Amino acid sequence: MSSEHAPTSPAYDPARIRHAHFRSLVTDPADAATHIRDGDTVAISGFASAGTPKAFAPALADRIRAVRAGGGTMAVNLLTGASVANECEQILAEVDGIALRMPYQSEPTARRKINAGEMDYVDVHLSHVAQQVWMGYYGDVDVAVVEVAAVTEDGRLVPAMSVGNNKTWLEVADKVILEVNSWVPLGVEGMHDVYYGTALPPSRRPIQLTRADERIGQEYLEVDPAKVVAVVPTDQRDSESSLTEPDAVSQAIAGHVLDFFAHEVKRGRLPADSLLPLQAGIGNVANAVLAGLDAGPYSDLTCYSEVIQDSMLRLIKEGKVAHASATALALSAAGLSELVENFDLYKKHVTLRPQEISNHPELVRRLGAIAMNGMLEADVYGNVNSTHIGGTRIMNGIGGSGDFTRNGYVSMFLSPSTAKGGTVSSIVPMVPHVDHTEHDVQVIVTEHGLADLRKTSPRKRSRLVVESCADPAFRPLLHDYLDRAEARPDAGNTPHILEEAFSFHTRLAETGTMLG
Repeated sequence: MSSEHAPTSPAYDPARIRHAHFRSLVTDPADAATHIRDGDTVAISGFASAGTPKAFAPALADRIRAVRAGGGTMAVNLLTGASVANECEQILAEVDGIALRMPYQSEPTARRKINAGEMDYVDVHLSHVAQQVWMGYYGDVDVAVVEVAAVTEDGRLVPAMSVGNNKTWLEVADKVILEVNSWVPLGVEGMHDVYYGTALPPSRRPIQLTRADERIGQEYLEVDPAKVVAVVPTDQRDSESSLTEPDAVSQAIAGHVLDFFAHEVKRGRLPADSLLPLQAGIGNVANAVLAGLDAGPYSDLTCYSEVIQDSMLRLIKEGKVAHASATALALSAAGLSELVENFDLYKKHVTLRPQEISNHPELVRRLGAIAMNGMLEADVYGNVNSTHIGGTRIMNGIGGSGDFTRNGYVSMFLSPSTAKGGTVSSIVPMVPHVDHTEHDVQVIVTEHGLADLRKTSPRKRSRLVVESCADPAFRPLLHDYLDRAEARPDAGNTPHILEEAFSFHTRLAETGTMLG
């Protein structure tokens, strides 16, 4: 579609593209996709369910099919902020269009290809991505595809519902394709705080952010107009995060967390009204914990996190949360509707930042964030596996949990005590894959209780984890393991039976003690 046809496009809104040069670049998705070549490294916007380009993936998938139909080869290396909308990742994975993926994924088709060895996957701490790309670990970024809400009169970009790594993508890419999404409320202008003061060693300076509601940057993203090769108008809402209402298990976990907060307040380790800035990973359990704060005594809470979920909107609306800082909005269908219908309210209480700031270790440590993240399993000594099933099959990735766990004021991991209908224990003798070591994990919580691992030695810690967090049906076998491990002449500081430690689930099956 040439620029003179742009006003006839159903998605074209002149209020969204206010700069003449950018209007001259308006085209359709198929034309924009011709700028992608085989072997290109393509960086796209999107963090969780928010801000993923809407027209790019179908157009690129069509281009890949056409190239292969003509006897050619076509695949790209795909860089993102974190996960992106499932439909984007799925359509590219289904056509084998992704050769390498970084830094986080959550889509089943891509996951199957990664575990089958058909797609390379690099699992990276989210705070590390921008630096690694700037240092050239992944070669040149050939094309950046970034969704924005508008282009201003002077050529600056109004970010959409996520910022993620967009600042970095626009800076490092050789070419830029913009998707201008008319669905995003124009009122989003002013919600963002884009900091351009980061630098690589040895030129780094302290980042002067001291409160979650503080602003240290600017409201817009910048791009060199000479890099922009296409502007694609779209008008599609963000994908929906899959969230369910809190069930009895997640509510029980939330109750233990709230009891812990009350204990820490009583001991003088947390402020009585506001606690400290909250960070919660994506998912139903974290969402339930935040929802549980509604019934608590706190009235001036803040959030310094990666994402804002539905429960955070409710806490803002009810006056419990004064301000929430994140890099993206990861909302359910109901949450998206609530956000758009009451955008003026939420804009006053929400700031979206680049993920190199939202996840920055310096800031997490300075602000004293309370880190609450999910896990697949923990072992009796506090090591946590949050990424791999059976130690080998990737689920999603480490994401930003490591950024907050190692640097947070308190680091908590939350999970139901069992999986697969109660047949698999989430508490095991030794995790087969370690994402977060016992040195970083301070608190483990399941529906059965909370284990505060601070100040505990390994032997005392192991019994505490079993008694507080393991499902009662699995406790006898776990205690039996520890009894025999501690009785060995060479038991040491952290008793283990190494030849048996990884076979816990197998031993359960062989002895007939599996549940279900």
